[in-house]
Amino acid sequence: MAEPYTGTSPAPYRERASRLTGAVVWTRTAVPGETAPVLPDGCMDLLWSEGRLFVAGPDTRAYVSDGHGGSGPGPGGGPVRYAGVRFFPGTAPSYLGVPAQELRDRRVDLADLWGGAAARRLTERVDAADDPAAALEAVAVRRAADAEPPDPRLGAVVAALGAGRAVTATADEVGWSARQLHRRALDAFGYGPKTLARILRLQRALSLARDGVPAAEVAAVTGYADQAHLAREVRELAGAPLGVLLHR
Repeated sequence: MAEPYTGTSPAPYRERASRLTGAVVWTRTAVPGETAPVLPDGCMDLLWSEGRLFVAGPDTRAYVSDGHGGSGPGPGGGPVRYAGVRFFPGTAPSYLGVPAQELRDRRVDLADLWGGAAARRLTERVDAADDPAAALEAVAVRRAADAEPPDPRLGAVVAALGAGRAVTATADEVGWSARQLHRRALDAFGYGPKTLARILRLQRALSLARDGVPAAEVAAVTGYADQAHLAREVRELAGAPLGVLLHR
């Protein structure tokens, strides 16, 4: 998973496995005025910040927010606390009750998805909790218990594309036509399988590069035509050169 970056002085960020299969729980603290580019990773998040619950849809490019996500500064103008449940690719639409493509490249208040009264009750509950992350996780767990589970074939799609398989071969593996895969991908991931494959490949490349693998080797291992192709994809999807991302 891609960790939010908060400038030259990264704010504390913590992540743990969730009680909900196919999700992680994370927390961080942002200083008002910081920018926080978040790289595309195929995931969606249920988010809490001071007095607000909202959903981060699947990104196609690096998402740049202000330091408070539109929620305003924390008490006394101080740092803003965040908690989130990050759903692995393809899982969130079943739990949130909305196709992923409707949330692509968007941050949407939960009230717009679940209704104002329900969102207010949940926001008050999480605001009042000693551990907002645990309270937010409980919201996600209860919601998932009342929802249809994600189609397991979606996980197979992510695994296949993440391993570098072609879209046509992936469709064959899960028993769908290419057209069916594209349609289901829009609802589950927010974009077509080719875009998802690019994003998953980007994440594989960044992971290797962070481990110290030279860029030329990263390009070869992850299926880019050459190092220049890797550089172009990183700039287009992540909004910055590879060296800058590694420094962050």
